Amino acid sequence: MIIVTGGAGFIGSNLVKELNNRGVTDILIVDDLKDGANYKNLKGLSFIDYQHKDDFLDSIVNDDFDGTDVDVIFHEGACSDTMEYDVNFMMRQNYEYSKSVLHFAMKHRIPFLYASSASTYGGGEHGFTEGDVCEDALNPYAYSKLLFDRYVRQVIPEAHSQIIGLKYFNVYGPQEHHKGKMASIFYQLYNQVNETGKARLFKGYDGYGDGEQRRDFVYVKDVVNVNLWFWRKKGPSGIYNCGTGQAHTYNEAAEAVIEALGKGEIEYRDFPEVLKGKYQSFTEADPTHLLEAGYDEGFTEFKTAVREYVEFLNSGGYFTYGK
Repeated sequence: MIIVTGGAGFIGSNLVKELNNRGVTDILIVDDLKDGANYKNLKGLSFIDYQHKDDFLDSIVNDDFDGTDVDVIFHEGACSDTMEYDVNFMMRQNYEYSKSVLHFAMKHRIPFLYASSASTYGGGEHGFTEGDVCEDALNPYAYSKLLFDRYVRQVIPEAHSQIIGLKYFNVYGPQEHHKGKMASIFYQLYNQVNETGKARLFKGYDGYGDGEQRRDFVYVKDVVNVNLWFWRKKGPSGIYNCGTGQAHTYNEAAEAVIEALGKGEIEYRDFPEVLKGKYQSFTEADPTHLLEAGYDEGFTEFKTAVREYVEFLNSGGYFTYGK
């Protein structure tokens, strides 16, 4: 059996769908459906069972899975709201919970692959190479992720099974409707252009011109592929960047969406006061360690990925069961 926490979420549901595409359905999905929107991400997936995240935590604390053949745990579940400032809440959800799942996996020697975040690089002043020299946090979400990365680095030497952390950069693609304001810029722009004919971007800030802030945008299919590659190839334990290594401007993102839709134009708006000092104006993964681990399957070309995503949204925006 494969366990996917956050399996009703954005990256988790894409991971389950790709496992389905590869003929795997013996999957336990762990999540929390209370917001009433992410359950739609499950409708197109094949899996053996679902468990609420709190019940799952009780199960692993009580060792109820003892004797169950668990092949791997993909820990994608977290609170990813960068505007949530309740630090205690973030630490319970993203740090303490993750520690419990990690120690369960270590005890039973189950491969454990988890979602970290490029937000752990803070403003990026020191670069984007894995390790303490470059890492920082601009908000409670980033701090909860950073602290877990540091904890993982301490326990990896004593582990007898695979532990992989992937620092996701700016992920976009199918099944992110439920994320609302936290959905990718591509989803936001798609809706803006269809509703108003305008792709709205931030004006210049932090030394960048209008729409010239740059991010390492990575297609969710590639994120899934990196996860599955590490598991299948038994890649070396560690924490790795998961990004393309090539940043694109928000102007380029908007232009790609407009080109794929065949309509729209860019409009700039004032940079929000609430984001000043808490915003990453530039991200670009250093892929050196990922490549040294042996990953050689590349990333989808930028405009190709955006066009495919726009076509997916045009067709309804959700996975279809059995297809």
